[in-house]
Amino acid sequence: MEKVSISAGKIRGLKALADENGRFKMMAIDQRGSLKRMLAEVLSKEADEVKYEDLAEFKRIIIKVLSPYSSATLVDPVYGYPNAIKYFTKGTGLLLCSEETGGEKAGKSGKEIKSSLISDWTVEKTKRVGANAVKLLIYYRGDASPDVVNHQKDIIRQVGRDCQQYDLPFVLELVNYPFLPDEEKDNATFARRKPKIVKDYVEEFSRSEYGVDILKVEFPANLKFAKEYCQGEFDGVKREALYDLSEIKDFCREVTALAGVPWVILSAGVDIDEFVENVRIATESGASGFLGGRAIWQGCAQYYPDKEAMEEWLSTSGINNFKRLYQVFQAATPYFEHKRFKGYPEICLEKKGADWYRQY
Repeated sequence: MEKVSISAGKIRGLKALADENGRFKMMAIDQRGSLKRMLAEVLSKEADEVKYEDLAEFKRIIIKVLSPYSSATLVDPVYGYPNAIKYFTKGTGLLLCSEETGGEKAGKSGKEIKSSLISDWTVEKTKRVGANAVKLLIYYRGDASPDVVNHQKDIIRQVGRDCQQYDLPFVLELVNYPFLPDEEKDNATFARRKPKIVKDYVEEFSRSEYGVDILKVEFPANLKFAKEYCQGEFDGVKREALYDLSEIKDFCREVTALAGVPWVILSAGVDIDEFVENVRIATESGASGFLGGRAIWQGCAQYYPDKEAMEEWLSTSGINNFKRLYQVFQAATPYFEHKRFKGYPEICLEKKGADWYRQY
C-alpha cells in the first residue's frame, strides 16, 4: 500500500487535537458576537454594552473548569487566549480561530454573508503562541451570489496556504444560513434543503486546493424535524416530519463518503440533549468526533456574574455533559483510519530521509 506523506507540523498537530485513540472530543469557546448577546440577556443590557472584561472572565472560567475534559480546546485570540493562558492544561490541544465574528451583509437581498479574517491576527501568530491548529469559520451557501461564493472560497484558500506555510493543521468550520425568500432559520423549507447544502459544501471543500485537514460540519439534518422527534421532544414545539432517523443516518454516511478528510460534528447552539443524539448518529456513521460549544457549557451563563455559581454548575452539569458525549461517541472513526490516511502505519513523514532537516 502506498504511504501517505504528511508534514511534521501537521502530524504533530493532529495528534495533539485527538485523544489517545485518535478521536476528537473538542470544546469550542471562541464565540464572540453570540456570547455578547447571551451575556447581554443575563445582564439586562444591550449587546454593545457588554464589556471586554465580561467576555474574558466568562471564557476564563469555562476554560479553567472544562478544558481538561476535552482532547483540544478552541478559543479566540481576542478575549479567550490572553486571559486564560494559564489554564490550558498539559495534554490538551489548542486551536485558535482566524475569522472575525459575524460577517458583512452581501448579495442583492442583503441576507448573504461575506466573512473576513481578524484584523492584525495571522496564522504565523497562531504558530508563535503555541497553538496546535488553526480554525476558520465560514458562512457558506454554494447557491449564493457568485461574488459572495468566490469571496468565501478565496479566504479559505488563503488560510489553507498559510497553514501549509507555517505547518499547522487547518480546521475548516462551515455554517449554512437562510437567505432565499422562502427560508427562515427554523422553517421546514430550510430544514428540507439542509442535507443537500451540507453534502455539497463537504464535497467542495474536501478538494486539495483548499488545504483543509479537518472539516467541522453541521449535522446534515434538523433533528427537530425528524419523525421520531418532531413532537417537540427537544424544545416543546411540534413540527412537520420531513425525514426519519434511517434517512438521517444515510445523510451522515453520505457526508462520510464525500469527506476527503476526517470530519467532526459541531453543536450549532442546540441544547445538550439534541447534541448528544447528533453526536451519536454522526459518529456511528463515520465522523471522527465532535467540536462542541454552547451545548456543553451554555447552562452556566444564567449564573453570570456569580463566578462561584458558574464554577459549581460547570463542575457538575458541565462535566456531566462531557461524560454524556463520551458515552455516545465511542464508535467515532480515529482520524488515522479515515480514507485520507488509510491507517496509522501508512502515514509517513513528508520528504523523510537523510536530508529531511535541510529541506524542511
